[in-house]
Amino acid sequence: MLTSLSLAGCVAYAEETVQEPKYIDLHKHLDGSITVDIAKKLAELQGIALPTDNDEELKDLLTVSPDCKDLNEFLDRFELPVSLLQTPEGLSEAVYLVMEDCKATGDIYAEIRFAPQLHCENGMTQEDAINAALEGLKRSDLCGNLILCCMRGENNEEENMETVELAKKYLVEDGGVVALDIAGAEALYPTENYRELFAKAREYNIPFTIHAGEADGAESVRLAIEYGASRIGHGVRIYEDSEVMELARDNGIFLEMCPTSNSQTRAIDNMEEYPLKDYLHYGIKVTLNTDDSAIEDTDIGSEYDYIRKNFGLSDSEVLTLLANAVDAAFTSYEVKCQLREELGLPYVPEENAEYNGITAEGAETAEAGSVFDEKHLVIIDTDTAGDDAMAIAMMAKAPNVEVLGVTVLPGNVSLEQ
Repeated sequence: MLTSLSLAGCVAYAEETVQEPKYIDLHKHLDGSITVDIAKKLAELQGIALPTDNDEELKDLLTVSPDCKDLNEFLDRFELPVSLLQTPEGLSEAVYLVMEDCKATGDIYAEIRFAPQLHCENGMTQEDAINAALEGLKRSDLCGNLILCCMRGENNEEENMETVELAKKYLVEDGGVVALDIAGAEALYPTENYRELFAKAREYNIPFTIHAGEADGAESVRLAIEYGASRIGHGVRIYEDSEVMELARDNGIFLEMCPTSNSQTRAIDNMEEYPLKDYLHYGIKVTLNTDDSAIEDTDIGSEYDYIRKNFGLSDSEVLTLLANAVDAAFTSYEVKCQLREELGLPYVPEENAEYNGITAEGAETAEAGSVFDEKHLVIIDTDTAGDDAMAIAMMAKAPNVEVLGVTVLPGNVSLEQ
């Protein structure tokens, strides 16, 4: 006979779980993550003279001020790090060191993205750049993958298509290149200009995310979803169109939200109205990330702390963000199971798994749902249970089956992979 966990026990378990500093960062740019220490190591490795020997002055060249004036000030901080990433040795070491930084700040999985075409100033080809990044990735013992960025801009159609072709060539499920993206000036070079590029990615069955809804509005996100993106880089401005919000929710699109970045680039005018929690409660699959951690002087733990402090993010909502990050990751099902175990989250079955949904009224007495790997998952529908249901999600156990964790899923969530 199946037993059940009390609501109080579930909440207590959730609070205990989230105290451990374990995170996932899905949106992290290599060139925006070059700290003072990393810059000094890269310069020494390559025999490059830095503009200054003073650490504070060097940090000013790599990091924006807390009251960053505008996007131009933010973009200026890429000049020095990109100059340190123009040799195979430098690029490989940078990937390794950034992965080590991720590990030190609590990440158990990270996806590093970079644009190979930006690393060809001193003779490297795009393929050389990819191989160098792969070498650095494999030196780190942190679980992670690479995303190749195309770039918005003028007269670089050939370079972007080369990136797509190389993504096809190097695509793996784990431990390498796992997806594509497009970055750059979204407002100047709108998403509608890249329909053919992503049609080619779809033809090649390359997973992709698209920077959208950051410098441009909700229409950019609508187009990205139409093109086939499973994830949206930022997507913070979808509140401008309720139909796009509904489209993102109903299609199970993951948002890679980055609050510190959105504040510093002025993607959001009033951070008191930052919509992460609203999106979460609406049923959109939100994840929390750093973007350009060195430029912003942040890390993944600080991002979570910021949302907790300023928006009252609950422990169960933190678990939802982490569960969303696992589900969104461009990685294998086996790695996702491993990540869920490390985070104290229950396993989620592959396609054809069955779930039972229950409401808050039946939560404390409900029996477990279907079985997967001898574990029983009960999902609470937050739409029928109200706000309190964000603290009601439970694992019920059969005899001799260990309860691994607690998860929280918002209402209207799709249970298909």
